[in-house]
Amino acid sequence: MEQKPDCGERRHDHDEPARPPLTYVPLGRHPLRRLPQLFIGLALYGFSLSVMVRASLGVNPWSVLYEGLTLRTPLSFGTISAVLGVLVLLLWIPLKQRPTFGTVANIVVLAYSSDLGLSLIPEHLGLPARVGMLIGGVLLNGFSVAVYVGARLGPGPRDGLMTGAAATTGRSIRLVRTLIEITVLAAGWLLGGSVGVGTVLYALMVGPTAQFFMPWFAYRGHELQREPQ
Repeated sequence: MEQKPDCGERRHDHDEPARPPLTYVPLGRHPLRRLPQLFIGLALYGFSLSVMVRASLGVNPWSVLYEGLTLRTPLSFGTISAVLGVLVLLLWIPLKQRPTFGTVANIVVLAYSSDLGLSLIPEHLGLPARVGMLIGGVLLNGFSVAVYVGARLGPGPRDGLMTGAAATTGRSIRLVRTLIEITVLAAGWLLGGSVGVGTVLYALMVGPTAQFFMPWFAYRGHELQREPQ
């Protein structure tokens, strides 16, 4: 009689540790393992933005905002993302988030990788190719979020809102991320950014995709190395 509830308890206990640790871990801990993960994730993230832009079926909510701002400034897509990233840091104050190495790397790498991707990916592709690029770009974006956030070198400005709000409210990453994307989407649309089916797909799918991959890439070395006292 005791085995059934015990099995249920084990499953429940097994589910709890599966929630990935996302708190900041100092750069000195396993930098050779975590730094490559950070930069690869950031580069993939910037590239995924370029893929979705070239798909021309609707960009992700932050890119809608970037496009709206590029219509009113002479700055490039990547430069706008960097400037806006610095401004978003102000929203960290009530969440008690502090910029880290990963935060700075996020601003710089995303700006360069997105502009580089736009210069390399051709425009005016056929519809089948664009649909494939859209789906692949959304999945790659969610995957890359899990990769670089999982390095635990500090989230970027935008993801600092996600992790900080999730920690403060106790809500899931999926829910918090989705709410942020929808809010940014509305602001970008009002500024004149392009909205399409890809925008809706991204807003609904990037949170679940990031949450799905997060346990695979979240650095756990710090927790595993702690010895019981």
